[in-house]
Amino acid sequence: MTTATLNPQVAGLIKRPQLRNWVGWVMTGLVGLCALLTIIPLFAVLGFVLVRGISRFSLTLFTQLPPPPGLSGGGFGNAFIGTIIVVLLGTLISVPFGVLTAVYLSEFSSTKAQKEVARWVRFGINVLAGVPSIIAGVFAYGLFVTTGIFGYSAAAAGVALAVLMLPTIVRTTDEALKIVPQEVRWASVGLGASNYYTTLRVVLPAALPSILTGVILAMARAVGDTAALIFTALFSSFWPRGLLEPIATLSVLVYNFATVPFKPQQELAWAASFFLVMLILVASVASRLVIRRQPMR
Repeated sequence: MTTATLNPQVAGLIKRPQLRNWVGWVMTGLVGLCALLTIIPLFAVLGFVLVRGISRFSLTLFTQLPPPPGLSGGGFGNAFIGTIIVVLLGTLISVPFGVLTAVYLSEFSSTKAQKEVARWVRFGINVLAGVPSIIAGVFAYGLFVTTGIFGYSAAAAGVALAVLMLPTIVRTTDEALKIVPQEVRWASVGLGASNYYTTLRVVLPAALPSILTGVILAMARAVGDTAALIFTALFSSFWPRGLLEPIATLSVLVYNFATVPFKPQQELAWAASFFLVMLILVASVASRLVIRRQPMR
């Protein structure tokens, strides 16, 4: 049977170019181009910071204090330790509140009234996630610094970072608990376990890798924040003296030293920027590795 003996409409479909295939190829190329344009800024930032910061980067940066204005040498050892302190404080404050809030939202909101409360809590968490970091800094500044409860200190900075970390921890933990199969809960309850025991000994351990991923991502955001720390931790050119004293952090050091007219301080700011970028990159990779090691269910 030849094309001429076929139905005219069928013959037209055979002879006509497959338009859908062409459209598919064009859209695939467009999507690939958009993906490429999306990652170009990432590699541009990484490359620029690497070129400017790698020349000054060395292990001595972590053991020395910043030099006086105009003098070369020194490091950002105090800012490195200060960053660890304030991020750990923020983590210790936000993780218990965030995990317990997510447990309530996912495991203990069964009645109609509880579901309504959970809906409003989720709405509040979403709003809090969109609050600029400078607002969190002003909140901690007004609540703890101006009132004299903490003053400019690592403690006030930890509270500000906890506010920023809380939405990420709540949302990731909530989603992590939701992906635990319901059959696991039924099996535990069927064996006589209470809801509390099931949540504590069965559900939370099963969701732990995803919860850790959320905590790592929240810490990565806190490490690079500047606005909240300017209002709370302020800055210090000395080693950390305590949780109730002003403390140096890497992000504030970058902000302060990048704007001064002295080249040694600018080089130190670039080195600190390079370290911050690498730290956030490592945290992101670590979160992906934790997710991949989670057993399939």
